[in-house]
Amino acid sequence: MEVSLREPRSAADFASYYDLRWRILREPWTQSKETARDEHEDAALHLTAWAGEILAGVGRLHFNSAEEGQIRYMAVDPQFLRQGVGSAILRALEARASEAGTRRIVLNARESAVPFYRRHGYCLTGPSATLFGSIDHWFMTKELPINAPSEPH
Repeated sequence: MEVSLREPRSAADFASYYDLRWRILREPWTQSKETARDEHEDAALHLTAWAGEILAGVGRLHFNSAEEGQIRYMAVDPQFLRQGVGSAILRALEARASEAGTRRIVLNARESAVPFYRRHGYCLTGPSATLFGSIDHWFMTKELPINAPSEPH
């Protein structure tokens, strides 16, 4: 399936973006909409994947340091699972991190997502938190290739 990737542009784009994050990652555990946001929102890179006019998936990258980026809030609408949407978002976020000179990506994966991230070259480094008392998470990392800084045009 072909998806188009873009950063949310408008208030409506962001509303859809945050709504999908909440519906997939928080609503099933009766969490409030506020739990689908954190203190890194304003400085983060937000990415959406669209299948035509339908928002198929979202993901976010923020930087913990110049050397380390963190991917959070990856979510794919269930009707688009296993169709390459998550992979497209992940590759694009990794590319943005690499372009910024980041050497490593870290993330906390739900146990059900560990195989997905392993397929994309992430290494399991240990247990992380248990979210909402029932969702085990695992700390994962991936070293990025070193890119030469791009020359100004």
